[in-house]
Amino acid sequence: MYAYIDGRLTFKNPAYVVVEAGGIGYHINISLNTYSALGDAERCKLYTWLHVKEDAHTLYGFADEGERRLFLHLISVSGIGPNTGRMILSSITPIEIQTAIVKADLPLIQRIKGLGAKTAQRLVLELQDKLKKEGADSLISMPQHNTVKDEALSALVMLGFAKQTAEKTIDQILKVTEGSLSVEQLIKQALKTL
Repeated sequence: MYAYIDGRLTFKNPAYVVVEAGGIGYHINISLNTYSALGDAERCKLYTWLHVKEDAHTLYGFADEGERRLFLHLISVSGIGPNTGRMILSSITPIEIQTAIVKADLPLIQRIKGLGAKTAQRLVLELQDKLKKEGADSLISMPQHNTVKDEALSALVMLGFAKQTAEKTIDQILKVTEGSLSVEQLIKQALKTL
């Protein structure tokens, strides 16, 4: 529902912040990683995810889009809820989490409070292929200046195509068309080929 909230940071502690935007103070739960990233800033922009339950609507905030995407992957695993996802992001850095899952480093994952052997195995089993398919650090590093190729590749990966296969297809199309296509045209051509 909310992509991000940008406003004045009125309260900050390691568990949550209050961000005032448009005269409304938003209580946003954060990880220690986000807490560290905020530093002493008076203004902040947090990428958010809204968790809706029968008895509560809870906002979770992240310092960058990559951390939010990793969080969404984590909570998609059976047995891992938003609070456990936040605990994982607070225990080790997002890059370490992604590397541990891709390399199946079960001892490192099990050191995180609240994660036992079965949950660690489930994390690796359910996310390892997704993270490998998207490529190293794809969740963490976000391109600053997207080219037509980057945007098309990102869209194809989000649609479920393997990054390497999609990239080869895009490169072939760009050679033939000499880079004269828009993002939409490039994606359409790639979908016909894939």
